[in-house]
Amino acid sequence: MTLDKNFDPAAIEARWYEHWETKGLFRPDRKEAEPYTIVNPPPNVTGSLHIGHALDNTLQDIIIRHERLKGKDALWVVGMDHAGIATQMVVERQMEERQDKRTNYTREEFVEKVWEWKEESGGTITKQLRRLGCSMDWSNERFTMDEGMNEAVLKVFVDLYNDGLIYRDKRLVNWDPALKTAISDLEVETTDIKGHFWHFKYPLADGVTLDDGRDYIEVATTRPETMLADMAVAVHPKDERYTSVIGKEILQPITGRRFKIVADEHADPELGSGAVKITPGHDFNDFEVGKRAGFAAGEMLNMLDGEANVCQTTDGLVPDEYLGLHRFKKDGVKGARELVVQRLKELGCLISHVSKNKDGEPVEHDAEPRTIATPFGDRGGVVIEPWLTDQWYVDAETLAQPAIKAVRDGSIEIVPKSWEKTWFNWMENIQPWCVSRQLWWGHQIPAWFDQEGKIYVAKDEDEAQAQAGDGVVLTRDPDVLDTWFSSALWPFGTLGWPGDMVEESASGEPVEPRLWDEQHPSTSSGLTAKPKPGSDLERHYPNDLLISGFDILFFWDARMAMQGIQFMKDVPWKRLYLHGLVRAEDGSKMSKSKGNVVDPLGLIEQYGADALRFFMAAMESQGRDIKMDDKRVEGYRNFATKLWNASRFCEANGIGASQTLAAPKASLPVNRWIVSEVVETQQALDKALTDLRFDAAANTIYHFTWDRFCDWYLELIKPILQSGKDSAAPSSAGAESVEASISDENGPSTSSGQADTTKAELAETKQVAGWVLDQIIVMLHPFMPFITEELWHAMGARNYDLIVAKWPEPKAEIDADAKAEVDWLIKLISEVRSTKVELNIAPGTKMTAHVRDGDDHLQAKVVRQNAALDRVGRLEAISFDPAPEGASAQIVVDGATYVLPLAGAIDIDAEKTRLNKALEASQKEAKSLSGRLGNPNFVEKAKPEAVEKARADLADKEAEAERLQAAIDRLD
Repeated sequence: MTLDKNFDPAAIEARWYEHWETKGLFRPDRKEAEPYTIVNPPPNVTGSLHIGHALDNTLQDIIIRHERLKGKDALWVVGMDHAGIATQMVVERQMEERQDKRTNYTREEFVEKVWEWKEESGGTITKQLRRLGCSMDWSNERFTMDEGMNEAVLKVFVDLYNDGLIYRDKRLVNWDPALKTAISDLEVETTDIKGHFWHFKYPLADGVTLDDGRDYIEVATTRPETMLADMAVAVHPKDERYTSVIGKEILQPITGRRFKIVADEHADPELGSGAVKITPGHDFNDFEVGKRAGFAAGEMLNMLDGEANVCQTTDGLVPDEYLGLHRFKKDGVKGARELVVQRLKELGCLISHVSKNKDGEPVEHDAEPRTIATPFGDRGGVVIEPWLTDQWYVDAETLAQPAIKAVRDGSIEIVPKSWEKTWFNWMENIQPWCVSRQLWWGHQIPAWFDQEGKIYVAKDEDEAQAQAGDGVVLTRDPDVLDTWFSSALWPFGTLGWPGDMVEESASGEPVEPRLWDEQHPSTSSGLTAKPKPGSDLERHYPNDLLISGFDILFFWDARMAMQGIQFMKDVPWKRLYLHGLVRAEDGSKMSKSKGNVVDPLGLIEQYGADALRFFMAAMESQGRDIKMDDKRVEGYRNFATKLWNASRFCEANGIGASQTLAAPKASLPVNRWIVSEVVETQQALDKALTDLRFDAAANTIYHFTWDRFCDWYLELIKPILQSGKDSAAPSSAGAESVEASISDENGPSTSSGQADTTKAELAETKQVAGWVLDQIIVMLHPFMPFITEELWHAMGARNYDLIVAKWPEPKAEIDADAKAEVDWLIKLISEVRSTKVELNIAPGTKMTAHVRDGDDHLQAKVVRQNAALDRVGRLEAISFDPAPEGASAQIVVDGATYVLPLAGAIDIDAEKTRLNKALEASQKEAKSLSGRLGNPNFVEKAKPEAVEKARADLADKEAEAERLQAAIDRLD
């Protein structure tokens, strides 16, 4: 196979992915090998690939491909989340387009329609993950509502209930009035909106007055409509203004409800009047104050229905004119908020806000303008209402304790370690987890109620009926479980739990499995449950690694830890890696409203999946977010092209696939050097991947490939390859064309002074070059799987595909002498090239060098590297005799001075004039920038990015001036 002249990612990506998947290469049969496991955070079945997915899945694929190449039974579990709210919304919207609606169907009929939608339209993201190159085990793709996961969910719910770890309670939830369901904190987006801050008088009852004589307490609120359900006013216990009235009563002006003034540290004496109205049924902070004041949740007043319209409270004190109104203005119609303000104003209970107009005159307003952080549902799009309802809760505090211990004792390693503090802080202050949702699509809660409200929890209705007894009429709870409940079981539910669990007696003997509905084994039973020998559950639990965005640390990662330890008696994964967010180029968060969202598929179309993947890896630095930069993605596409052209050069020069895993024997310093570089690169790469330093890993293979192999090794062996061609036959035009495409910046050599190359040296060089290219292809494969698989097969016949090849095992030592010699050669050539640039000498100009302070060892190196110095360094001779009189440039390498006579190379006077003029300009610009940065007004008032740019420009100009001065000094 001959490589095409141009690298075209689109031409190879789809072909190779289909090949890998069809051949089952993502999960080769390695049952005897050491297992390695990652579970993929299941994306929503409704979702499409976004840039965060691209980062998360690229990092996982790098690790899993690396472990697969190391010969492990590498399993990357893949699947989708049923996404209760999102999926139900999609299907309901499609119904609306057909003038249809969910309530026209029974629950069973609607759920069937959702399954039909999933089969026809769901799972777009799985096709997109393939575009990215994700080597997941698609043959065992899972779904959070498939039969196995459904069994796991039911068992977990029943067992937790029987253990007293799931219960039903009345508490505040985030209620979405548009979707008419409770939602999680993750589904709440806080947005700053322009609102108002009203101040009202709350009359003191029974003739009581404050110490200053006022017969009211001033309260302030951004939500005046909630006063219809007020149950207290709170003041700080040490606030002397209110000490005398603590325990006295308020007479609420609109409802006539009497309630007490309570002491609570929630009230801040420094904020407003220091007094806070308390509505326990509609505010999370007030709920806690209410509990401390002695109100049971069942006693707290609720004034809104599921659509956020005013309803009557249990004490019947909401006036009729408010009933049925929306909580605030909606669709142009005034709501309860507007009416409350109007009535309180009429009652003389509104305290006006006074401002001044442009003439300085006081102006009264009903309220103070405020920007208010307001919670919205991310899907319903309306303001979230804290709402008091009966829901199902998990006792997260109890489940959290083993998960806290697991991180403390190192059973779970969190990377970066700095996230441990966040883990502990959240877990140690964890609240009950609301797991019920008011939807039809999802895992329906396995609970039934009799006519007295007694609860029966069982795996199915027959068992619930058996618990209740014959003749008892049961009704199933219509709610479904939070999507995160099922995904919390992902590390073990996807591996065969509970079906692949077996029980053993204390002696280790297997016993007959008990009925499904019996509680999971406990120490009191004398039995223990273990994964079935040889099962995936035994081999792959606990997982080795979880890679996750930090934004789902609490919603998914922590809950997996809690459930995994509870049901498997072991952690779900040994390491947890938390990566940052991908931000816009300016560092801002991407959002559709800002128009700065980047489509990863668009980047793949433009630059190829390999380039995007490498960008993600190279930019992923622990503890930091990534700034999107199309230019860098383009740069990594150029990197792929560089490797492609280097491979074409090798192909054109008879360099092909290596036949050995170990490094070939080498005698020439340049070959011993490159073998040493491979050894060092592989060691650094393995360490970086082990440490999950993706940026270090990517940069390691990048610099070895580009700098050491392409820019230097191939250049340094050209004289050897050319000598071999000259002794064999004229080189082909094709080979000359490929050689030009990869490089020699100085143009083709015309030297006839190359050292003779023996056939053995030529054969050795080709063998080493082919081996090194193979090592690059293998080491780069986890980052750039498509181009590397293409090159792997292009370079020669292979017994297996690259994806299941073997990770490098050079079995070679680092050759210090060869490294020192070739590093000297590179430094010398680099210094010569830099000098030419500084002095405006054409790159291809041949020069001579005279060495001062040289020794026999240096002379021997010069002789050995004569061909490379001539062809690559454009030094046609290196003499150890004194340099002739006249202008010269001097460079120092490893303690020896090399004098380069300049006579005939440049017009020295003209060059001095040019350099002095450029130096003057650089110094002038540097002085101007320094003056600007020395101005406090600029530094303090300019945009931070403008100040940073000025500092960077100053550093550049100062460095440029130093380089120019050095060049002038060379000519003196």
